Amino acid sequence: MFFNNLSAIMIIKNGTVIWMGTKLTSRNSPYRIELKEVQKYMYCNCGKSDYQPMCDNRSHRGSGTNPLGFAVERDGFYYLCGCKKSKSKPYCDGTHKIL
Repeated sequence: MFFNNLSAIMIIKNGTVIWMGTKLTSRNSPYRIELKEVQKYMYCNCGKSDYQPMCDNRSHRGSGTNPLGFAVERDGFYYLCGCKKSKSKPYCDGTHKIL
């Protein structure tokens, strides 16, 4: 699995990836990440997860936001939003370029 040029691990709960990657923070650029069509993912909407761009299943509590569940139609590399302002979440739409 490729994740920001670093080794990665996945934690799966009830068939949904709730954490993957290394400790990262939200940023003003996308995350290039390999995703598999057989998995369900939880994208961090609050920007507080220690394991961006995925939800760590704890940081959003009390923030008024919830993670975004999603799946992809085919295996491949995807660009996930890092700035949390995309209108196409979880995917990057280039909004970070105008912030």
